[in-house]
Parts: sequence; structure tokens; C-alpha cells
Amino acid sequence: MVMTESEALGARIHVLVLARCLERQERETNERNRRADEINELQRQVDEQVLIAVALQDEENQGRRRGSQVGLRRNVKRHRHSRGKNLLEDYFIPTSLYSDVDFRRRFRMQPHLFNKVMHDICNYDAYFVQKCDATGVLGFLPKQKLTAVIRMLAYGASADQVDEIARMGKSTTLEALVRFCQAVETLYTRDYLRRPTLRNL
Repeated sequence: MVMTESEALGARIHVLVLARCLERQERETNERNRRADEINELQRQVDEQVLIAVALQDEENQGRRRGSQVGLRRNVKRHRHSRGKNLLEDYFIPTSLYSDVDFRRRFRMQPHLFNKVMHDICNYDAYFVQKCDATGVLGFLPKQKLTAVIRMLAYGASADQVDEIARMGKSTTLEALVRFCQAVETLYTRDYLRRPTLRNL
């Protein structure tokens, strides 16, 4: 059977359209795969940071003995209360020194999101709630602990680096980091930390 010229032209057009559709589908599939790979890589990096923090915390806790002992390093007076007050004045009161734009740039999130996460985590884990220690001295503000943790995660900073910001010791900072990651995983996995679906991509 011989095709007419118009039929042959129609068949060629049909083949071209089909080829373009297949190319577009392939591009979309490749883009979805690329995004999924990026998300997996980010998740791997976060998991790696948490594992490092846990390992450092375990190393710190090994061989630790309770109570003061002669010859051990002296306690450093970090003036945590004055730093907590400064932190509140800098970011967390209505007339704060820095604007919401500064907050967003430095914390990598909006203030209202920080407050939501803080309230959720404080309700989940009492470790983040400010309380008195054995000597009756008030501990760190929740905002101090979360500021240290978020700076570590946002900038890849070490516990020593955030000491200047939150005035927290290394072991306290690492414990806060581990507890924060555990709380985030428990509270937000179902809604935010699941693998992306095709619709999300």
C-alpha cells in the first residue's frame, strides 16, 4: 500500500512529536533523579554530622566521673546569664537590636519558625527548658541552646565556635545537638523528613 504525500507528512510529524515527548519525559525523569540525589546527599551530610556529634559526646562521657576532684580543670565562668540576656536583646524582644532580616540571614530561618520549633522541642524534651541546677543556679535559656545548635547545623561550626555565641561548654553543646536532632526526627519526620514523592519533585 502506497502512502500519499500528506499521509507521509502526517506520519513524520507524528514521529517527531512522539520523539519530542519522549525527550521531554527523559529530561523530567533526569531532573527528578538529580533532585532526589541532592536531597539524599543533604540527608547523608546531616546524618554524618549527627554521628560525629554522637561519637564526640560518647568520647567525652567515657571515663567521666561525678563531682569535683583535685587537679581537674577549673570551671570556666562563662557568664551565661548575661549572654542569655544579650541574646534576647539582640534577636528575641520586640525592640531587638537586629531586624528580622538579620535574624533570617544568621539563623537561616524566620523568627516565627524558630519560635515554633523551640516550643515544639521544649514540649517534647524537658532538657531544653530552663531550670535550676543542683546548686540552685538557673541554667541556659532554651533560646541559648537552640541558637548554639542551629548555628552548628547552619554553618557547620564546631562546639568551640558557638561557645562565644551561647556561652555553653563543649559537652553541653554536643548534648543539645544530639537531643535536638532526635527531637526533630521524632516530631517532623512524617511531614517534612520523608522521601520526596514524584508530585513533590
